[in-house]
Parts: sequence; structure tokens; C-alpha cells
Amino acid sequence: MNEVEVVVAHSERATLRVGDVFLKVDADQARLDSEVEAMSRAPVPTPKVLWRKPSVLAIAALPGTTLGRLGGPSTGSSAAWAAAGAAIRKLHDAPLPPRPGRAGRSTIALTAELDAECELLASRGLLPADLVTRNRQVSEAALRPWNPAFTHGDLQIAHVFVDGDEVTGIIDWSEAGQGDALYDLATFTLGHEEHLDDVLAGYGTVIDLDVIRAWWSLRSLLAVRWLIEHGFDPFAPGCEVDVLRSQM
Repeated sequence: MNEVEVVVAHSERATLRVGDVFLKVDADQARLDSEVEAMSRAPVPTPKVLWRKPSVLAIAALPGTTLGRLGGPSTGSSAAWAAAGAAIRKLHDAPLPPRPGRAGRSTIALTAELDAECELLASRGLLPADLVTRNRQVSEAALRPWNPAFTHGDLQIAHVFVDGDEVTGIIDWSEAGQGDALYDLATFTLGHEEHLDDVLAGYGTVIDLDVIRAWWSLRSLLAVRWLIEHGFDPFAPGCEVDVLRSQM
């Protein structure tokens, strides 16, 4: 009998695996609808949708394995990382979806959110004040005008599957939409700077590395408190707090 594996679960949503089927449970039906729409538009391999019911989406498992996870070693070769970079470029060059995604927040809104979060992190003693201040300075380079691209919005390495040196699929499209392409590239390489050159070789265009590093800081600053409050550990080796420390 297949066991039920809890892949991820928190107060907003949960993902379960039963054999070769993933069940995504989300209280926000609009988010599930957006995910299905994004997968239908994306010019890269995505999971097959098996069925949909209110608040539940069933998708088939992808062949291959992920490139790794934040805080853990990468299981992929340099060629696999480069192939992922090429797939990301294909996505970014695709026709724009109709709505902004997670990577498409306005600079004004993002700046306000970042400043408020930095104040909370320091005032509550969640992070040292000098660590927050330094990474807020680094983050500034991400707060600039950008041309919209078709972005995934949550392109963690655990969401990209490869078989050998071939990308077999990308999962978890609930945050997809118009956004800053460099947000995707930074999310994908967060905590794995050693593979940034491989990804950019596959991506095939010159990238402002200061903006990538800025997104590493910005994304980590915004994530720390949420992760703590939802039972995750941003202080684990190689995770968000180590990313912030690397900028000192």
C-alpha cells in the first residue's frame, strides 16, 4: 500500500504525495487556478494535471530528481545546472502571462515591505542589527526598473527536476506571472553560488551580478520571520541566515 508523504505543510497550503500522484491542497482556489493556467502557458516541461476539485489539485510526479535543496548539497552536474539555465531563459522569453506574479511586485511596495521587515527583524532580536543593516544596503541594487518577463516566482532548486543533463519538469507555479527575470535566477541559485556560472552559461546572456546578490539578500530578509513563524529553520546550515552572513 502506498504511504502518504507530507512534502510541505503550513497554514496556507499543503502538498502530499501518494505514490506517483501529488495532491496540492490550498485554501485559495484562485491560486490553484493561476497555477494551472501558468503551467498551460509555460514553454517548458510541467507536471501533468490529473484532476481538479475545489481546493485540491492532483498532478503526476515528474521523472528524474531535483537538483538539490537549500541547505543541502547539489545532486546535479554542471551540465544539468546549465540545462536549467537554458530552460529558465526559454521561460523568460515566452509571451507574457496576463497578471503580475510574485516576482512582479512594484518597487515601491517591495521597498516598503523590506523596510518594515528589517525593522521587525532588528527590534525583535531575530537577527543582529548589523547583519540586517548590511543586507538592506546590498538589497538596494534589486530595487530598480526592470522589463517584465514570464517568471516562475518561486524557482527554488527543489522545484526543478532533471534526468541526467536534461530538464524533465518544473513544479509549483502558484506564484508565476509577469516579473523580474533576475528574481527567478537569484531564487534558483540561492545558497548555491558555486553553480551561478553554470546557470548563466546556459541562460546565455550577460547578467548584473550585483542585482543577483541583492535579490539573495532581499529574499532572505523577507523570508526569515515567515519561516520561523511557520515552523521552518532559516538558521540551518546553508539556509537564509547563512546567505545573509555571506554578504558581510
